[in-house]
Amino acid sequence: MANPLTRRQILKHSACGFGALALQGLLAETACAASSGPLAPKQSHFPATAKRVVFLFMHGGVSHVDSFDPKPKLAEMNGQPFPFEKPKFEFAPTGNLLASPWKFQKYGDSGIEVSDLFPQIGSCIDDIAVIRSMNGGDQVSHGPALLNINTGSGVFARPCLGAWTLYGLGSENQNLPGFISLSPSLYHGGSQNYGSAFLPATFQGTRLGDGSTNFRDARLSSLTPGLTPELQRLQLDLLKRRNERHLASHDSDSALEARIDSFEMAFRMQAEAPGVMDIGRESAATHLAYGLGSEPTDEFGRQCLLARRCLEAGVRFVQVNFSYPRNYWDAHGDLRNNHTSNAAKVDLPIAALLKDLKSRGMLSDTLVVFGTEFGRTPAAQGTDGRDHHPHAFSVWMAGGGIRGGVTFGQTDEFGYYVAENKVTMPDFHATILHTLGLDHETLTYRHAGRDYRLTDVDGHVVTEILG
Repeated sequence: MANPLTRRQILKHSACGFGALALQGLLAETACAASSGPLAPKQSHFPATAKRVVFLFMHGGVSHVDSFDPKPKLAEMNGQPFPFEKPKFEFAPTGNLLASPWKFQKYGDSGIEVSDLFPQIGSCIDDIAVIRSMNGGDQVSHGPALLNINTGSGVFARPCLGAWTLYGLGSENQNLPGFISLSPSLYHGGSQNYGSAFLPATFQGTRLGDGSTNFRDARLSSLTPGLTPELQRLQLDLLKRRNERHLASHDSDSALEARIDSFEMAFRMQAEAPGVMDIGRESAATHLAYGLGSEPTDEFGRQCLLARRCLEAGVRFVQVNFSYPRNYWDAHGDLRNNHTSNAAKVDLPIAALLKDLKSRGMLSDTLVVFGTEFGRTPAAQGTDGRDHHPHAFSVWMAGGGIRGGVTFGQTDEFGYYVAENKVTMPDFHATILHTLGLDHETLTYRHAGRDYRLTDVDGHVVTEILG
């Protein structure tokens, strides 16, 4: 009879088998995640140029004629009466023409002009497409205008852009939220700006911080240390059984289903989210590049750096908010100090994010969007301010299939009205969805007897800025 194998020999001969078992477990987990659940990855309508989005939202209304749309005629006619009739729905009476306090410089090989407010963003201009012909319709107040750029409607409760993105594509990481909103404002639409409205509640954004507190203090409450994982698992299983029993006795309840999923997500997040949120793991050079540890860039730099870490970890949509009441571009008076102060907080971190994504090979499939709810009047409000201005303003996009170093659209010589290639809010949303491989006319959801879409019954892709 042959000698029996020793324990050492058994381990030696079966070592590869242990690896195979581990691989099988990992593949099974991936397959399970990919085949079930509302956040499972979904196939796009056509090949995408962007896998993920980071939306840099500037709350309050950045003045286009002081940032990305130079108007020499304003300087030439500074202080003179407005030369044509203004629209009837201005927010408040405005005065004479007001020249920009800032000079514009040409940047990059493209020679696109950017104001001295944004020299760091200007250094990245060859990766950026500036849309100078945005039009916000008749949404002249902050609340409707914020809802308009985030949800496509300033009047009705509609799902936001991030929720539609998650609904269309799912998430690449089942252990983290697919949509995160960093420091959103609690004002001017509040949670509707990152909400799912009539889409299943699973697709709403997860808020981290808010505009009234310093982002340094933002925490995910579900990650607070507490019970052991084993005891939490027992409690969650009990809660899940009771919720499922209740759900079975009622018609489909999206909110309850999302609540069940959220508890499971919170449990899984405890293993992965702390590592993603720990920006202390980044190098000192990275902290310096984003402006961490110094003012005035520390707070927004933290948001931009965390956004990159979330994108890297598989989060599909990250909104980075520069939000009221701590931060606000609403310069009805003291334009120079307002815009100088705010630009100094965001210019370096935004440029660092663009350069960081590019150096990691992520910019090519990450769409970066810089937006604001409206522009500001070329005419003065009071002596040194500008009023709300939805008739024409500027946004820009970079990466994710966008052709860099270009401008699209024009305003008139004063920056008051769109003169060429108007881009409406549905056009803006249709273009973002297109980079993600989503047809804005096909991405629909049946609700209250009709098929809804983000762009409602309008919208055209701005193909001229696509690479």
